Amino acid sequence: MQSGKARTDDWVLEFEQSEARKADPLMGWTGSGDTQAQVSLSFPTKEAAKAYAEKYGIVARVMATPQKSLKIQAYADNFK
Repeated sequence: MQSGKARTDDWVLEFEQSEARKADPLMGWTGSGDTQAQVSLSFPTKEAAKAYAEKYGIVARVMATPQKSLKIQAYADNFK
């Protein structure tokens, strides 16, 4: 299968966790009371994301997407 390029130009604003995750004593599942970590906002441009963060007083950090490198390979190379 190959990955598509849909929605690769969107900018995403995600909140950092404000409290540590802890294991539930009964089931053993991890969780926390922090609901902000579940929120993910999507913007069409970097400027729109920055404007939203500034408007609501959110400290934002921009992380650039790493360059993709393609590994050109023929199907026949699987049998060498």
